[in-house]
Amino acid sequence: MDIVVLTVLASAIVVFGGIAVYLVEHNHEGTNITNIGDALWWGVVTVATVGYGDYYPVTTVGRIIAVFMMLTGIGIFVLLVGSLSQHRLQRAESRLKRKTQAGVLGDADKTSIRNKIDEIEKPIKEVHTLLGVD
Repeated sequence: MDIVVLTVLASAIVVFGGIAVYLVEHNHEGTNITNIGDALWWGVVTVATVGYGDYYPVTTVGRIIAVFMMLTGIGIFVLLVGSLSQHRLQRAESRLKRKTQAGVLGDADKTSIRNKIDEIEKPIKEVHTLLGVD
Protein backbone atom coordinates (compact mmCIF):
# COMPACT_ATOMS: atom_id res chain seq x y z
CA MET A 1 0.00 0.00 0.00
CA ASP A 2 2.89 2.35 0.77
CA ILE A 3 4.28 1.87 -2.72
CA VAL A 4 0.97 2.88 -4.29
CA VAL A 5 0.73 6.02 -2.16
CA LEU A 6 4.32 7.00 -2.94
CA THR A 7 3.83 6.38 -6.66
CA VAL A 8 0.69 8.52 -6.74
CA LEU A 9 2.49 11.23 -4.75
CA ALA A 10 5.51 11.21 -7.09
CA SER A 11 3.24 11.31 -10.15
CA ALA A 12 1.28 14.25 -8.75
CA ILE A 13 4.48 16.14 -7.99
CA VAL A 14 5.82 15.50 -11.50
CA VAL A 15 2.58 16.63 -13.17
CA PHE A 16 1.89 19.68 -11.01
CA GLY A 17 5.56 20.69 -10.78
CA GLY A 18 5.99 20.30 -14.53
CA ILE A 19 2.89 22.35 -15.25
CA ALA A 20 3.98 25.02 -12.77
CA VAL A 21 7.44 25.30 -14.33
CA TYR A 22 5.90 25.42 -17.80
CA LEU A 23 3.59 28.27 -16.78
CA VAL A 24 6.50 30.19 -15.24
CA GLU A 25 9.08 29.47 -17.94
CA HIS A 26 7.41 29.17 -21.35
CA ASN A 27 7.19 32.92 -22.11
CA HIS A 28 10.50 33.85 -20.53
CA GLU A 29 13.43 34.82 -22.76
CA GLY A 30 16.25 32.28 -22.90
CA THR A 31 14.22 29.38 -21.58
CA ASN A 32 14.58 25.85 -22.89
CA ILE A 33 11.29 24.57 -21.43
CA THR A 34 8.95 25.72 -24.17
CA ASN A 35 6.18 23.12 -24.21
CA ILE A 36 4.33 20.94 -21.73
CA GLY A 37 6.11 17.77 -22.90
CA ASP A 38 9.50 19.29 -22.09
CA ALA A 39 8.18 20.42 -18.70
CA LEU A 40 6.87 16.96 -17.81
CA TRP A 41 10.13 15.33 -18.95
CA TRP A 42 12.03 17.83 -16.82
CA GLY A 43 9.72 16.98 -13.89
CA VAL A 44 10.41 13.24 -14.16
CA VAL A 45 14.16 13.79 -14.43
CA THR A 46 14.14 16.20 -11.50
CA VAL A 47 12.05 14.05 -9.13
CA ALA A 48 14.16 11.00 -10.00
CA THR A 49 17.25 13.12 -9.18
CA VAL A 50 18.84 12.16 -12.51
CA GLY A 51 19.29 15.73 -13.73
CA TYR A 52 20.37 15.26 -17.34
CA GLY A 53 20.67 19.02 -17.81
CA ASP A 54 18.92 19.09 -21.18
CA TYR A 55 16.06 21.10 -19.67
CA TYR A 56 16.33 23.42 -16.70
CA PRO A 57 14.49 26.45 -15.33
CA VAL A 58 16.08 29.88 -15.77
CA THR A 59 13.71 32.01 -13.68
CA THR A 60 13.91 32.39 -9.92
CA VAL A 61 10.42 31.01 -9.41
CA GLY A 62 11.19 28.07 -11.70
CA ARG A 63 14.34 27.30 -9.71
CA ILE A 64 12.43 27.45 -6.42
CA ILE A 65 9.94 24.94 -7.83
CA ALA A 66 12.92 22.82 -8.96
CA VAL A 67 14.45 22.79 -5.47
CA PHE A 68 11.11 21.76 -3.98
CA MET A 69 10.79 18.96 -6.52
CA MET A 70 14.37 17.76 -5.93
CA LEU A 71 13.93 17.58 -2.16
CA THR A 72 10.55 15.92 -2.57
CA GLY A 73 12.00 13.36 -4.98
CA ILE A 74 14.77 12.48 -2.54
CA GLY A 75 12.22 12.19 0.26
CA ILE A 76 9.96 9.91 -1.78
CA PHE A 77 12.80 7.54 -2.61
CA VAL A 78 13.96 7.50 1.02
CA LEU A 79 10.43 6.64 2.15
CA LEU A 80 10.19 3.93 -0.50
CA VAL A 81 13.46 2.29 0.55
CA GLY A 82 12.51 2.61 4.22
CA SER A 83 9.10 1.07 3.61
CA LEU A 84 10.55 -1.86 1.67
CA SER A 85 13.22 -2.39 4.32
CA GLN A 86 10.66 -2.33 7.13
CA HIS A 87 8.48 -4.86 5.31
CA ARG A 88 11.43 -7.19 4.73
CA LEU A 89 12.59 -6.85 8.35
CA GLN A 90 9.11 -7.69 9.65
CA ARG A 91 8.96 -10.80 7.46
CA ALA A 92 12.37 -11.96 8.67
CA GLU A 93 11.42 -11.26 12.28
CA SER A 94 8.18 -13.25 12.05
CA ARG A 95 10.02 -16.13 10.38
CA LEU A 96 12.62 -16.13 13.17
CA LYS A 97 9.89 -15.98 15.82
CA ARG A 98 8.10 -18.98 14.28
CA LYS A 99 11.35 -20.98 14.22
CA THR A 100 12.08 -20.08 17.83
CA GLN A 101 8.59 -20.98 19.01
CA ALA A 102 8.60 -24.24 17.08
CA GLY A 103 11.98 -25.30 18.47
CA VAL A 104 11.29 -24.70 22.15
CA LEU A 105 8.92 -26.86 24.22
CA GLY A 106 7.45 -25.66 27.46
CA ASP A 107 7.64 -27.65 30.72
CA ALA A 108 4.01 -28.74 30.42
CA ASP A 109 4.64 -30.13 26.93
CA LYS A 110 7.73 -31.99 28.11
CA THR A 111 5.85 -33.52 31.06
CA SER A 112 2.98 -34.58 28.81
CA ILE A 113 5.37 -36.26 26.37
CA ARG A 114 7.22 -38.00 29.22
CA ASN A 115 3.90 -39.35 30.64
CA LYS A 116 2.88 -40.72 27.23
CA ILE A 117 6.25 -42.43 26.82
CA ASP A 118 5.88 -43.97 30.30
CA GLU A 119 2.37 -45.22 29.38
CA ILE A 120 3.79 -46.89 26.29
CA GLU A 121 6.78 -48.42 28.13
CA LYS A 122 4.77 -49.72 31.13
CA PRO A 123 3.09 -52.63 29.27
CA ILE A 124 6.40 -53.50 27.62
CA LYS A 125 8.11 -53.71 31.04
CA GLU A 126 5.31 -55.90 32.36
CA VAL A 127 5.68 -58.27 29.40
CA HIS A 128 9.43 -58.42 29.99
CA THR A 129 8.84 -59.20 33.67
CA LEU A 130 6.42 -62.02 32.84
CA LEU A 131 8.83 -63.48 30.31
CA GLY A 132 11.82 -63.03 32.60
CA VAL A 133 13.63 -60.81 30.12
CA ASP A 134 15.66 -57.91 31.46
